[in-house]
Amino acid sequence: MIIAVDGPAASGKGTLTRRLAEHFGLARLDTGLLYRAVGFRIIEEGDDPEETAIAVAAAERLQASDLNNPALRGEAAASAASVVAAIPEVRATLRAFQQNFAANPPGGAPGAVLDGRDIGTVICPGADIKLFLTASPEVRAERRVKELQAKGLEAIYTRILRDLQDRDARDASRAVSPLEPAKDALVIDTSEKDADTVFETALAHITSQNN
Repeated sequence: MIIAVDGPAASGKGTLTRRLAEHFGLARLDTGLLYRAVGFRIIEEGDDPEETAIAVAAAERLQASDLNNPALRGEAAASAASVVAAIPEVRATLRAFQQNFAANPPGGAPGAVLDGRDIGTVICPGADIKLFLTASPEVRAERRVKELQAKGLEAIYTRILRDLQDRDARDASRAVSPLEPAKDALVIDTSEKDADTVFETALAHITSQNN
């Protein structure tokens, strides 16, 4: 079983996919980490993530072990990720990594759940289940602030909100693989839903599709 979960940053994809992976015994891939790893490598080396040749070279050097870097959860990596993700050649380079994960789930898992921006539309258009999570920018900014503060990091709401809005604009307007729901995806607005409600909604949909 392949489950594709797409949506903007801080819409709840990570929480949902972790729970779905545990519930069904599936392998899980946060595909955003791929772009974060590429973007972070570039800025760490003092280069410009908007430079296509540099970004593609970083994507080609990506190793699975690179995804374990805790710095990838920071805002610097997130912002750089949004920039490199808009480069078609980078997306093409990382596509094989994601499709191989879905086709050959590690650990002998009976399937995989992938979360990202274009899983249901580009990476796994034939996925058994497609979900698209969304929420208002204001709600997502509040969530991100709480998440960062819980880690003891500084978080300014207005700055976080502006950053999310900028990333949303880049994700939605890029020429290749823009952020949009697959035509056959269930769209779940999580603005006023807690994690349990989102999980139950997704589970009910999956159950109905498999019957």
